[in-house]
Amino acid sequence: MTIFRCPLCGGPLWEVPGGLRCPKGHRFDQAREGYVHLLPVGQKHSLAPGDDKAMVAARRAFLDRGWYAPLREALEQLAVAHTGGEPVVLDAGCGEGYYTQGMREALLSAGKTPHVAGIDISKFAVQKGAKRCPELDLAVASAYHLPVADEAVDLVLNVFSPLAIEEFRRVLKKGGYYMYVVPAAKHLWELKEVLYDAPYPNEEKETPYEGFAYREIVPVSYSVHLPTQADIQALFQMTPYAWKTPGAGKARLAELQELDCQVDFRIHVFQKEA
Repeated sequence: MTIFRCPLCGGPLWEVPGGLRCPKGHRFDQAREGYVHLLPVGQKHSLAPGDDKAMVAARRAFLDRGWYAPLREALEQLAVAHTGGEPVVLDAGCGEGYYTQGMREALLSAGKTPHVAGIDISKFAVQKGAKRCPELDLAVASAYHLPVADEAVDLVLNVFSPLAIEEFRRVLKKGGYYMYVVPAAKHLWELKEVLYDAPYPNEEKETPYEGFAYREIVPVSYSVHLPTQADIQALFQMTPYAWKTPGAGKARLAELQELDCQVDFRIHVFQKEA
């Protein structure tokens, strides 16, 4: 079973030996890791779009140490609370599958029968996700051109990924939920103090979206103690700061042997209006 549709014609995809095929004959091979590539050349903006191998490896190393486990647990609780017995869940920007896998396990533990899928534009991330949890339905695809049928999904998850609100609205069933995770004001403040001479807090705001009703905003705030330079660098390398930090800031960070840092998220929960 797959929730994915052909990215070329929009037709349903059937499982065939070695991949997926639509009624018009478009075929998509399954990689040895288990995912499929549903990103047409016309939707690619580079040869290897999305996070590169280094960023994916850093994020996996950091997340597997459990530093963001409270966020994952909060998302799992919300998913259980806002879905029925056989939910279809789509992680739009699943990365290497850390939150996607957690959501599937939580729904199963709650006695539900979920179908959990994820897409990401980064092939390297999806490869890691497929290895992490072969039971997930994963594809390389664009959030702005989701290869998913209209009103096929009960819950869309978006953790630090592109905001493709029109696509999320299209694929969600009426009454379905959309969970959007964003950094709050003081997220990684102490890291930013090391990297920049004049850091500023993240903007916090409530943004309504047509066709959606706000249900709640869930704060997830705590502190972490990163005990090694390797942990500090893993955090740094998985953030956008790795691309835009000046050399002086990187040098200061390289001198640290440990770091106490605030973690500050907001989960915006929306429901699609009937």
